[in-house]
Amino acid sequence: QVQLVESGGGLVQDGGSLRLSCAVSGRFTGTYIMGWFRQAPGKEREFVAGITRSGGATVYADSVKGRFTISRDNAKNTLYMQMNSLKLEDTAVYYCAAQSSGLRIGQGVGNYDYWGQGTQVTVSS
Repeated sequence: QVQLVESGGGLVQDGGSLRLSCAVSGRFTGTYIMGWFRQAPGKEREFVAGITRSGGATVYADSVKGRFTISRDNAKNTLYMQMNSLKLEDTAVYYCAAQSSGLRIGQGVGNYDYWGQGTQVTVSS
């Protein structure tokens, strides 16, 4: 069993930055491919970014590519996402998730086995 807890969300102006963190319980964070998803009101949860077990490869949704950076520190059991140049359409609840199987970074919610409760990111004009 693994538990994930997101933090770092908040209110930011258009063009601003935030860094999200996800604390992962246990000593073997490197067991999991990790991802960030987001869900805006009235929309389905969508993939934002993913990272391999060692952090050697990443995948980003086209909508955030070049603006967001996912990273991980397995020694600290923590996943991060730096979000720059935030836009109004980035407003959503952001979730971290852990994928226990497979070699490739999953981009669907069904690929992930564990989820955090989410943290709200609101971008204002």
